[in-house]
Amino acid sequence: MPSERNTTSTSYRASGVDVQAGYDAVRLMKEHVERTNIPGVLGGLGGFGGMFELPEGMRNPVLVSGTDGVGTKLKIAFTLKRHDTVGIDCVAMCVNDVLCCGAKPLFFLDYVAVGKNIPERVAAIVSGVAEGCVRAGCALIGGETAEMPGFYPEDEYDIAGFCVGVVERDGILDPSNVRAGDAVIALPSSGVHSNGFSLVRKVFSGHDMNGYIPELGRTLGEELLTPTRIYVKDVLPLIPRVKSIAHITGGGFYENIPRAIPEGLAAKIDTSSIKTPPIFDAIMKAGNIEREEMFHVFNMGVGMVIIAGRDEADDLLGAVAGSYVMGEIVKGEGGILLW
Repeated sequence: MPSERNTTSTSYRASGVDVQAGYDAVRLMKEHVERTNIPGVLGGLGGFGGMFELPEGMRNPVLVSGTDGVGTKLKIAFTLKRHDTVGIDCVAMCVNDVLCCGAKPLFFLDYVAVGKNIPERVAAIVSGVAEGCVRAGCALIGGETAEMPGFYPEDEYDIAGFCVGVVERDGILDPSNVRAGDAVIALPSSGVHSNGFSLVRKVFSGHDMNGYIPELGRTLGEELLTPTRIYVKDVLPLIPRVKSIAHITGGGFYENIPRAIPEGLAAKIDTSSIKTPPIFDAIMKAGNIEREEMFHVFNMGVGMVIIAGRDEADDLLGAVAGSYVMGEIVKGEGGILLW
């Protein structure tokens, strides 16, 4: 994020880049960034790099990083002209991944590329990033806004980001600790989250995003723009009793759950136990998609999976609202068995 200055470049503006708009955007976003300040933040906006001091008292700290974007879910935001939620998605996709290693997210940086820098819109985007950081308990310590006329249409943009977390070396979650008989615990998603939107948009092509859907209890657009759930504050206190975690993102159950299980074992999932929100039934019906394929693409109502010893399951369920056991670890190949 460049520092705020009072200067203009008429030649640069004539080429499509408004430097002053960039400074105005920084001024508008400052209040949102300040919401995320936590112990460890050094300096403020305007430097060439964001600085963060490692927490004191750690014996053997390991830094864990994650990066991601929001994908074509942004197209829904463009259609609805709603820009204050996609930043939450961007943060969520990164911090939830870092959490799977057992790490606490420390700080986040964003990158916003726009066709035309409209300060109020950029500030709205960053307000979502800041909200995501608050939900994750991490700091927004920097970023970049790039105005790229001729590359993006004036009313479109892209956003990506990355976070850095920390974990004690002997506290890193290791899937090799998973054993047959362990419980597979589902943590509910808030909806589609931020994956599979190329298919979602194809399925709902021609549908009115502002149309009210009785089964959803709101408009289709509102449902699809629901931000990705951030699990950090719920799950971080449980890490000492957890063996492995999977964040259910692109590739759904079939790609992500096996990543949390060692070879020779598989997660046996009772699909009848899964509490699937109505939006997934709507996608399946509108696209004439087989249910098994849905599990290859979407989270189906399960945004994160925790694997823990059976003796720990009841206590863990009580610690995370809405969580439930949806299966167990068994001997087998392939990583996952759905029945």
